[in-house]
Amino acid sequence: MSATPFRPPEHRRFEDTAMNVGFIGLGIMGRPMAGHLADAGHTLFVYDINPAPEDLLAKGATACGSSREVAQKADIVFTMVPDTPHVQAALFGPNGVAEGLSAGKIVVDMSSISPIETKAFAQRINELGCDYLDAPVSGGEVGAKAASLTIMVGGPDKAFETVKPLFEKMGKNITLVGGNGDGQTTKVANQIVVALTIEAVGEALLFASKAGADPAKVRQALMGGFASSRILEVHGERMVKRTFDPGFRIELHQKDLNLALAGARALGVSLPNTATCQELFNACAAQGGKAWDHSGMVRALELLANHEIGQNHRVTEPAE
Repeated sequence: MSATPFRPPEHRRFEDTAMNVGFIGLGIMGRPMAGHLADAGHTLFVYDINPAPEDLLAKGATACGSSREVAQKADIVFTMVPDTPHVQAALFGPNGVAEGLSAGKIVVDMSSISPIETKAFAQRINELGCDYLDAPVSGGEVGAKAASLTIMVGGPDKAFETVKPLFEKMGKNITLVGGNGDGQTTKVANQIVVALTIEAVGEALLFASKAGADPAKVRQALMGGFASSRILEVHGERMVKRTFDPGFRIELHQKDLNLALAGARALGVSLPNTATCQELFNACAAQGGKAWDHSGMVRALELLANHEIGQNHRVTEPAE
């Protein structure tokens, strides 16, 4: 028997009300995000293809045997899985979320997937009498652990207001962009900006290093000017220090740029620099770099230049 649906009155906020919350997908991102909801006192039901993490169970989470069971027990169901087919399987596959829903519940997908498919998923969930929010995030593992994610939401206002107190336990910059699919469209746009900025920072530091300047000091100088960015700060440092452990894996950014380029074809627009960045990621993957941090794109640029950032710079001791 399914739990009684949670039906909040209009315009009411639930900052201090414990909710029955489900979370499907407990990987690098989902695990800390679900943990923040448990820490906030919500009743948490979880499912993953792997055994539920012990730290979540220690916080009071209940491990379920399927996505269907999560949907039966929770009033708001979150999914956080790698790609579009995984969301489709979690929602509509055998023992999926759709089989466990009852009218009045809310499904929130926080994965980064196709905006077009998202609209179709939302329609199918709406036909079951439930609301759907697409709410992809930016900020990576660091942001998930720190509860500082940027959350880009598409869907109806009322459902957003109901879920917003939960979003606020996982992120800081939370924006309702528009209707279903608009959250995913915003995330694709975010990934275009991030990829192109990584490429620009890589070119700049490579140019400086090849010219004989200290790339670390060049980066420091640029941080005080108009070229300053979060990418220059974080990924510029990774490039200089050669620290390419993820972070955010190249193969995941490839997936996001595939969504951008496929969407561009469908819309009849050209994204030439997005395509260039994807080819640079492809070159990294060909060198065994699918699991590198996406700042490792610079390695493809270094290969083209036959020069590694910093290799010609020598630190000299000041004259006495």
